[in-house]
Amino acid sequence: MRNRDLSILIIRLTVGILMLLHGIYKLNHGIGGIVGMVEAKGLPGFIGYLVFIGEIIAPLLIIIGYRTRVGALLLLTNMLFVIFLVFQHSIFALGPHGGWKLELVGFYLFGALALFFSGGGKYALSSKTKWD
Repeated sequence: MRNRDLSILIIRLTVGILMLLHGIYKLNHGIGGIVGMVEAKGLPGFIGYLVFIGEIIAPLLIIIGYRTRVGALLLLTNMLFVIFLVFQHSIFALGPHGGWKLELVGFYLFGALALFFSGGGKYALSSKTKWD
């Protein structure tokens, strides 16, 4: 069981820290054209600011292991929205080096999915709750 918990901890920290760094960059430099992309899809512009929930709050929940599944669900929702908003027409396209064009988005998406199903593990702040 210890190896499983250690694996979950490594996934939590990797996904959480990388996404948090991405979110901190957006906090420091603004969300750029996200509001414009949201409005171009016919949605209200304020939805673009919800990116901070998926890229700041969710990673913090995942890193500390408090309500890990809730954080993973927020991150999953954020990544699905990104795919819908940005990569809808090129979802299966390969890059010039043969890699999937959405490698990083896919990493966050499937990392969050793994955490949603596994929970926070033994090293989580709230390892005894249903929504750890």
